[in-house]
Amino acid sequence: MKWLPADFPAAIFFVLHIPRERTSYLPRILTRGGKLGAMHPKDGERIRPGLIYVAPPDHHLLLHQGFVRVVRGPRENRNRPAIDPLFRTAARAYRQRVIGIVLSGLLDDGSAGLKAIQQQRGITIVQDPEDAFCSSMPLNAIKNVKPDYTLPAAEIAPVLMRLAITPVSGKEAAPTPGLESESKIAELDMATIENEENPGAPSAFACPECHGVLWEISDGEMLRFRCRVGHAYTAANLLEDQGSSIESTLGEALRALEESSSLARKMSQRFGNSRISGRYMEDAQSKEKHAAILREMLLKVNERNDKEAKTA
Repeated sequence: MKWLPADFPAAIFFVLHIPRERTSYLPRILTRGGKLGAMHPKDGERIRPGLIYVAPPDHHLLLHQGFVRVVRGPRENRNRPAIDPLFRTAARAYRQRVIGIVLSGLLDDGSAGLKAIQQQRGITIVQDPEDAFCSSMPLNAIKNVKPDYTLPAAEIAPVLMRLAITPVSGKEAAPTPGLESESKIAELDMATIENEENPGAPSAFACPECHGVLWEISDGEMLRFRCRVGHAYTAANLLEDQGSSIESTLGEALRALEESSSLARKMSQRFGNSRISGRYMEDAQSKEKHAAILREMLLKVNERNDKEAKTA
């Protein structure tokens, strides 16, 4: 943000995935590093040009006409704050006046929301993947959205300045199906969450967070999922979450087998050379074999996850 002037004529809204137990110093860093002031807004804060509004940890940052909402709505792509709810509510509130930017990051967060901005005739900008520290988010945004601009980070500010002072022309686009309802779900609108009308077709998958049915949403070439509670995933994020779940389940099973085997060995020693002792020893050896198989599976899962993280 250091390239933007102090009189920048628009407001900027910023989402960075920060664990909820961490303290965010990003507003302080942005204020010191540039000419614009930055802040963690409060719920209902008025929108003013020339300010950077940063999503607080564990809260979505959402837009309405003239003010922001800061809420603990359902996680999206395993994150809160998440990028897509910000983009969707911006598209709903400001239509073609919105400029959406996706920068460096993992997986495909931001692609669905950037698509919503594009559908409302807003401007879409994606950092050049070759310029990004993590190229996954820019690559997925380019694949799914085909943005108006693909630029190195240093070239985004001049384009942003030119676009901010260019009058918006053309008619507003009609709201796309689901934009209003998905925006309201992010705000914990209970009337929308409890609505019997499902967001898509039922899938064969369960929500990793609440274990409810996930409904499949076709969004052009993008495949997304959302449960009745409101948790949402792209296919890539759902696959990532399932991989973590498999690793956790294998780890728990391995620990249980090792503990049970150890206990069986102790029981065998207590009964000396008796028949009962032999049965306990057979049980211990059987569980040790199964534990060895699980340990090998767990190593392969960890190796695959490490390889995917390095290539992301």
